[in-house]
Amino acid sequence: MNNQQKFFVRILAAVGTNFITLTSLVGSIIIFIINSLIKASFPPFFLKEYLKQMIAIGWASLPVVGLTAFFTGGALALQIYSGGSRLNAESAVPSIVAIGFLRELGPVLCGLMVAGRVSSAIAAELATMKVTEQLDAFVTLATDPVKYLAAPRIIVTTLFLPVLTAIGNVIGIYGGYLISVERLGFNSNLYIESTFKYIEMGDIVSSLTKAAVFGLIISSMGCFFGFNASRGALGVGRATTNAVVSASILILAANYLLTEIMFKS
Repeated sequence: MNNQQKFFVRILAAVGTNFITLTSLVGSIIIFIINSLIKASFPPFFLKEYLKQMIAIGWASLPVVGLTAFFTGGALALQIYSGGSRLNAESAVPSIVAIGFLRELGPVLCGLMVAGRVSSAIAAELATMKVTEQLDAFVTLATDPVKYLAAPRIIVTTLFLPVLTAIGNVIGIYGGYLISVERLGFNSNLYIESTFKYIEMGDIVSSLTKAAVFGLIISSMGCFFGFNASRGALGVGRATTNAVVSASILILAANYLLTEIMFKS
């Protein structure tokens, strides 16, 4: 075997190894999610833990989501007005801001913001518990750590992200309204009328559906990498990074797939 053949074999071996590793990782994540959802469906239900996560994930994420949505809505209105003026289509600002936020910007921005905040926090907390052997203590006390720790976080994030997205959509559209009326000189009544005229129920349903899927992705990535963190401080940092990066990439990929399914011609 000459050098070229050896080099080609090494490339194939590296690609094959990475593919097998990726496939194994995807399978492990899917099994982990299914296992967590099944365990969340049967008693005992740790209601205090669910309430704790509602506050930590839902309420505490509201300022980040609200500020992001407001400034993005205002910037979107300015950009659409600037671009629309080239085509004499300034009147399309209200409808495009509303539809754009409901279909795309609202759920995606909310998902990415919550991923940066929640997924990292979940991964860091669970990874620290893994390193300090607190997860082993749960097993010693006859308590399933997946049911007690992962299930509440996954369920709460999946249910509460649509709520945060709905609030973010309203704030974002209001940000576009405020900039359009105060800065660009739009008539308030005509802007509101044009906004509601072009919004359809399918836009709202797609926005909330995307948010629920993103919530499942965010919490699952945080829990999975937290539970499977390696020992030591380096393992905690690596688990946190992997959780945020994986959640962000999967959110963007899932967004495309869901858009393809919901709005195909």
